[in-house]
Amino acid sequence: MSTLTSRSRDLPEPRTFPWITDGLALGGDWSPEQWPEELWADDVALMRRAGVNSINLAVFSWGLLEVADGEFDFGWLDRAMDLLADAGIGVNLATPTAAPPIWLFRAHPEIGLVTDRGVRVSQGGRLGWSPSSAVFRRYALRLVETMAARYAHHPALRLWHVSNELGNENSHCFSDETSAAFATWLEARHGTVEALNAHWGSAFWGHRYTSFDQVEAPRFTGTSHNPGLLLDFERFSSDALLGHYLAEREVLRRVTPDVPITTNFMIQNHPGVHDYAGWAREVDLVANDHYTIGVDPERWGELAFSADRTRGMSQGEPWLLIEHSTSAVNWQPRNRAKSPGELARNSLAHVARGADGALFFQWRQSTAGSEQHHSSVVPHAGADSRVYREVEALGATLRRIGAVRGSTVEQARVAILFDEISPNALRSGNNPSVDVRALDQPLAFHRALTRKGVAVDVVAPTSDLSGYDLVVVATLYLCPEEAVAGLEQVVARGGTVVVTPFSGIVDRHNRVVEGGYPGVLRELLGVRSEEFYPLLQGAEVELSDGRRGRVWSELAAPRAWGGGGGDATSGAGPTGAAPTDAAATVTSAYVTGQLAGHPATFRRDAPGGGAALYLTTHLDDASLAALVDDLVAEQGIAPIAVGDDGLERVRRTSEAGSWLFAINHGDVDQQVVATGVDLVSGQPADGSFTVPAGAVAVIEETPAR
Repeated sequence: MSTLTSRSRDLPEPRTFPWITDGLALGGDWSPEQWPEELWADDVALMRRAGVNSINLAVFSWGLLEVADGEFDFGWLDRAMDLLADAGIGVNLATPTAAPPIWLFRAHPEIGLVTDRGVRVSQGGRLGWSPSSAVFRRYALRLVETMAARYAHHPALRLWHVSNELGNENSHCFSDETSAAFATWLEARHGTVEALNAHWGSAFWGHRYTSFDQVEAPRFTGTSHNPGLLLDFERFSSDALLGHYLAEREVLRRVTPDVPITTNFMIQNHPGVHDYAGWAREVDLVANDHYTIGVDPERWGELAFSADRTRGMSQGEPWLLIEHSTSAVNWQPRNRAKSPGELARNSLAHVARGADGALFFQWRQSTAGSEQHHSSVVPHAGADSRVYREVEALGATLRRIGAVRGSTVEQARVAILFDEISPNALRSGNNPSVDVRALDQPLAFHRALTRKGVAVDVVAPTSDLSGYDLVVVATLYLCPEEAVAGLEQVVARGGTVVVTPFSGIVDRHNRVVEGGYPGVLRELLGVRSEEFYPLLQGAEVELSDGRRGRVWSELAAPRAWGGGGGDATSGAGPTGAAPTDAAATVTSAYVTGQLAGHPATFRRDAPGGGAALYLTTHLDDASLAALVDDLVAEQGIAPIAVGDDGLERVRRTSEAGSWLFAINHGDVDQQVVATGVDLVSGQPADGSFTVPAGAVAVIEETPAR
C-alpha cells in the first residue's frame, strides 16, 4: 500500500500515512442501517464484484448509534465494519455529526439554526445546527470521542471523515449566540471598535458602533447591510464551521494519532462561504464532493475547472473525489440523468486532474427519505442495470491504470487566480450589474484554454507565480495587495498578465480603492477607468478589432503612474518621485454602444518583453477563443499533446513514467498525437491515436529516446 503525506497545520512536521486503498480508490457512501441486515452480504459481494475498495460509512447515523442521551448501541456498526474488513474493503468512518438525533433537538432546541428573519429551524433536516452552539459542540464531541475509542484499532479503519459537507445547509446562523461569537471574532480581527468603524465606513447611514457587543449578525432589515459587515460575517461563518471541524479533529488526533483525518469540501460551481484555501491546510487529505449541473451544456468544463481548483487547494498533491453521482441527483429543478459513458468520463476527468480515487453518493439507492431519487451505484432497479455495469467497468479501468496512483499533474505554464474571499466580497453588497458573477470569467478562460489542450492551474492570488508565463486575473473583485507584486514579477520577467473587468476594486474590508479603477491593479496595467457602463440584459458591443463584448463596459484611458501608485500626469507620484511606469497602449475601441469611440482593450508592454492586458468588457466565446490563441502563441505555450480542439488532455507524471489522459466529450471521434499504450482499450498508440466519441484513453507514454 502506498502513502499520503499530510502537511496539516496541527502536525509539528509533515507526516506520512498509509494510502486508504491499494491503488486508486473506488466506492462510496454505504448506509447499511437503512437496509435489512440479511442484505448486507449481498451488498459486499456486489462491491467486490465491482472492484470497490473504499467505503464511507455512518455518515448520517448519530440517532442510530446514540439512541438516547448517553446511551450507545454500536452493534450494527461493529458488524458492518467487520464485514467490510473481512472483504478487504477500507472504511472512511464518518463522525455522524451532520444530522443530530431527534432526542437532542427535543431536549435542546437552542442548538437549531436561526435564519436571518429570526426563525429557528425545526427537527427533521440535516445540518440544522448552529456552528456557534456550545451545547451542540459538547454533545458532538462526546460522540466523536466514544467512536474514536471504539474503532481506533479496527482493521477496516483507513480515514476519518469528519461530519459531512460542513456549511451546506448551515453556512450562516443568526442566533443571539452566533451574534455574541461574531462580536468576539470582530474584536480579535479589528482590535478596537474605532478601527472597525473606520474599516467598515460605518458613518454611512450613521451606523457607528461604540462597543463590539452592539454588532449583530446581519439579520433581515428590509434594506441592504454594510458590505464590510457582510464580508466579515462571511469570514466569521467560515471560521465558525472550520472551528467545529478543528474541535472534532483534536479529539480524533488525540485518540487515533495514526489515522488520517479529512472532511468533504464542496468545491463546485459558484463558491460558498468557505475559505477552502485555509481549510485545506487543516486536513491530512483534501477531499471534495462534486456534482455537475444538468442544464450546463458544457458541464465537463465546470468539472475540469473545479478539479483544478481542488488540486490548487492541495498544493498540487493528489486528492480524493469523495462524492459524486453515478447519474441524476435529486436537488436540481430538473434532474438530468447521465448519458451512457458519462459516468466514466466524469470519474476519469477527476482522476486526470489529480484525484487518486472516485467515490459515489450513494451505494444503494434509498427507497425512503429525502434523497430517495438520488442516483446510486445499485439503483432501485438493482445490479442488473446500466449504471451498476458502468461502475463495474470503471472499477476494471481503475485497476488497469492503478500505477497512476501517487503521481501528480504536470505543472501548467498558465495560471488562473481564484479564491473564495473575492466571490464573498462580490456578493456582499449591491453592485452595478447582477450579470457580473465571480465564476463566469475564470470559467470562460479555463474552458477556452482547455478546448485547446492547454494545461491550466487554478491557484490562490497570493501563490508563487514564478513558474507561470500567462496569468489570468478574472473578476478578482478583491485582489489582495500582496498579490500585485507577484503579478508585476510575471510581467517583468517576460510573462503576460490578463485582467478582466471588476478586478482589484475593493480592499480587504470591502471598501472601494480610491483613485480610479481597477484599483490596486491600475499601475500594473497603465490604465485608469473612471466610470462603469454595465450593459443591459442580452446587449452586446462591437469592438474595432472585430471582436464582440457583452455584460460590461467602462470609460477608461491609458495612464502612466508613479512608482508609488501616484498619477504620473502631474509629473510626480504621491511621494514626489518621478513616474516609472509607462501608460498602456489602446488595442481596440468600442464601435457601438454608449462608449462608441472610446478605448475598450489595453496593453502595457514592459522592458523585459512582458505585457499586462486589460479588457473592459467580457468577450464573447469566439472573441475569447481568438484572444487565447494569440496569448498562448505569443508565450510559446504548447498544448499538453497535439490533438483536436475540444479533446480534453491532461498528463500525470511520476518517477515511474507519465500518463496522458484524453477525454472525448463529443459525439465524433477525435485524434491525439501520442506514443505508448492506451491502458483503457489495450490498443497501441503510435503517432496519431483515435479516441472514439464519448470515450476516454489513458495512454502510458513511451519515454522519448
